[in-house]
Amino acid sequence: MAPPRIISRLRAVRWNPLLWLRLSLRTVWRALTRLWGRDVMLYTGGVSFFSLLAIFPALAILVTLYSLLSNPEQAEREGEVLALFIPEGARSIVQQELVRLAHAPHLAMSTQGGLALLIGLYAAHRGFKAMLAGLSFIHDEDQPHGFVGFNLLAFAVLLATFALLAVVSAAFFSLRVLASAFDLRPLRGVSWLYSEWTWGSAAITLGMGLIYRWAMSRRPIGWRASILGGFSAAILCLFASWATAFYVQEIAHLGATYGSIATVVIFLIWLSWNVNAIFFGGALATEAEIVLDEYESPPALEDLRGEAPMVSPPGS
Repeated sequence: MAPPRIISRLRAVRWNPLLWLRLSLRTVWRALTRLWGRDVMLYTGGVSFFSLLAIFPALAILVTLYSLLSNPEQAEREGEVLALFIPEGARSIVQQELVRLAHAPHLAMSTQGGLALLIGLYAAHRGFKAMLAGLSFIHDEDQPHGFVGFNLLAFAVLLATFALLAVVSAAFFSLRVLASAFDLRPLRGVSWLYSEWTWGSAAITLGMGLIYRWAMSRRPIGWRASILGGFSAAILCLFASWATAFYVQEIAHLGATYGSIATVVIFLIWLSWNVNAIFFGGALATEAEIVLDEYESPPALEDLRGEAPMVSPPGS
């Protein structure tokens, strides 16, 4: 009965746009303060390091599975589509690895895939543990999970993330294959539907929204706050890819300083900015939940009318 009552109250309110603008700006500022006012950089470094260890074994697993179902050239082309999310300065190292993996013998790929699975699972599990620990720290979780429960939670989030990536990737590639094979003319003009950025942002929004809701705290976060945090994380992750490319191409020429390892440095910069985007989404989800809890009470809803609340005279 609670949601219908809230909806009826919301419909009865004459919204005050200026109040909502001030409220939104204050929420974003509090989220930034929550993110910057703590030692979140320690968790950012841990997640970035283990992500770097896990991403290349993950590519080996992906290409191994895909090469068993298609030819090497097709696997290479689809892998290059995934590499578009990486800034130009670091994309070459991933594309070179994709070419090598796509043209490797199947027997060698199967053996390498088994080793990559072990290494990737270890690194990814440690990375997810660092991410969940950072989100709990940002959320001010006062009842953290125990050792066994926390490790099981990180492993469950890892498996769920891989499953979501597999489903979204399969849907994306299937749509493109169907469109080209059956010449789906009604969808030809909808360019955003075939864009990897559209599907990537949707996957990040959904995946991070689920993580913010179920894994950031023992008590589930509200759906609106979780999806808002996931959406902001997706937008910031896409912006981080563009900003990293712009930074290394137009502002700082890292090759002159780091030489042959410049691509690895660019890759780490890109990873750290994406991790910060994920942590900001968690901070925004936390602050949004606090604001929604405060402003869904009847007195607060009346304040949104832009009218002064009526005060009863003494003794009435």
